[in-house]
Amino acid sequence: MAEVEEKDNLWLIVGVCIAAIIVLVVMLKADETKHLASGAVAESQKEVFTKIEKRHTSNTSTAEQISGK
Repeated sequence: MAEVEEKDNLWLIVGVCIAAIIVLVVMLKADETKHLASGAVAESQKEVFTKIEKRHTSNTSTAEQISGK
């Protein structure tokens, strides 16, 4: 009697797993960058840099202020 060999599906399973991981990474990356399109990050950075500049200019002292005159 001839024995029936089972087909080895290991490489098929590995290929499907790799494809699924690639699809998930692409989907998550697209979802991660959605907030950049709204302009919220640019607005927040503008506000932060404005406050930093304001704080920087208010912290500068003149020579008279340093000498105590």
